[in-house]
Amino acid sequence: MQELATRLLLTIAASLALAAPALAQDDPIGRVLDCHAGQEAWLEAAAHNARTLETLEWEPFGRETGWETYVPMTQQEIGTTCAPTTPGFAAALAAFQARYELEADGVFGPATFQVFKGVWQERRPFVMARVRGECPRAPERRELAEFDYMEETARRPGRMVQAEALAAFRRMVADARAQVPEIAADPLLLTVYSTYRHPDIDGVRCEDDRNCDGLRRATCSAHRTGWALDINVGQAPGYGVDSTHPYNRLVQSRGPAYRWLVANAHRYGFVNYIYEPWHWEYVGPGASYAP
Repeated sequence: MQELATRLLLTIAASLALAAPALAQDDPIGRVLDCHAGQEAWLEAAAHNARTLETLEWEPFGRETGWETYVPMTQQEIGTTCAPTTPGFAAALAAFQARYELEADGVFGPATFQVFKGVWQERRPFVMARVRGECPRAPERRELAEFDYMEETARRPGRMVQAEALAAFRRMVADARAQVPEIAADPLLLTVYSTYRHPDIDGVRCEDDRNCDGLRRATCSAHRTGWALDINVGQAPGYGVDSTHPYNRLVQSRGPAYRWLVANAHRYGFVNYIYEPWHWEYVGPGASYAP
């Protein structure tokens, strides 16, 4: 019993740091305690998750170590702000596992992540079109609207996207800046750096760069639709905003811009491609992914 109590105290201490970005400011200590009170049955699962958060060796998209990068999306999906090292998180995760007929042990692992990945990918109409063997059509120029150059990370003019997606993006960014001081303080956060890309140009780049692997660049890219945006969510020092290096993606997942998008972007019609914290696709009422 003493061992469990000691482990609980250590878990609480760790959770205070890990949960902070996701917690509301009204009563953060109370929220953290709620993630422990009455959750004794999930202490072992919480301890296991704490051990693997930075050490899990697995291959969700290639070799990675740890699963912290996927914590914001996981918290959002299972409906908790509890840190991944807490019993409250384990309990919420177990409920998700039960819904999908997995072993409801509250332990994060590759098999559970595969289910998360499937759920998230199914929310992307572009992915479902590709599953059907379709490549969604590219829009006509008249369907596209142009970003103001100040909305582009490098201040380049000419970035375009479907008009409905641009209007939703602007509402989303305005609200994020009004709600989060850290975002408002950085004029580059939530700007865009890749939007509509003509299929011919994208195909040439795919072949020239020899990276048509479906991760970095695909033979049929979501950017051809005019519904996909690469949004600046920050970067690790020394890395580009679109670097897929695991450390860069981890740093992005910890930042205020990505965490706000995970919690709120769906209200504006956007969904995320989990491998790329910066890649968001508009799936609102007017979005069409027809071949």
